[in-house]
Amino acid sequence: MTDQVRKLKDLVDGSDNIVFFGGAGVSTESGIPDFRSTGGLYHQQWKYPPEVILSHTFYESNPEEFFRFYRAKMLAPDARPNAAHKKLAEWEAEGRLKAVITQNIDGLHQAAGSKNVLELHGSVHRNHCEKCGRFYGLDYILSTEGVPRCSCGGIIKPDVVLYEEGLDQRTLEDSVMYLSRADMLIIGGTSLNVYPAAGLIRYYGGHKLVLINKSPVAQDLAADLVITDPIGETLAQL
Repeated sequence: MTDQVRKLKDLVDGSDNIVFFGGAGVSTESGIPDFRSTGGLYHQQWKYPPEVILSHTFYESNPEEFFRFYRAKMLAPDARPNAAHKKLAEWEAEGRLKAVITQNIDGLHQAAGSKNVLELHGSVHRNHCEKCGRFYGLDYILSTEGVPRCSCGGIIKPDVVLYEEGLDQRTLEDSVMYLSRADMLIIGGTSLNVYPAAGLIRYYGGHKLVLINKSPVAQDLAADLVITDPIGETLAQL
């Protein structure tokens, strides 16, 4: 155990109101690619840039191409929780961690056993008919081709926040509440480039801030501890 990991362990052991704020880097060790790193989705060649395809305007105007990209690049049904997901679920079960605030849409925190997960950008596991509101799970989307349709004929839209769409207000309010009450904040697997989600961390007023990310974060944060190793690899040592 390195000195950094030992310090992290000491901080965690001395806390009982931890909030975890995570991004794509939490799931890369489960085989899910992120967007911005080398080899990420933004560096791959498609007919349209991913940020265009994943916009509300594109979804409305070209749903066939949207769902072709969505199934190919946004869904990872075979992915399994890694050591980071499992450790966070363990801390929650102990009563030490109060909430996971995630920018991810893959549902791996819940698969690992976490109960209080605030999904800022939605989830691929929830899909609703735009016409009648009927719910459909991920398996149904995977079993269809082209634009998925409800039995009523409506388009089934994934419950993921697209570009140009706002975040869920209740999820934002709950995130602010947990962050403002936390005695320790761990930010992991995110470079804090995506707004408005990244702006939430300003509501943390505690004095134990930990950053675990392979690359530098976009904001100048006065962190008490910075670890530049993969988060799963790091938390597995605790």
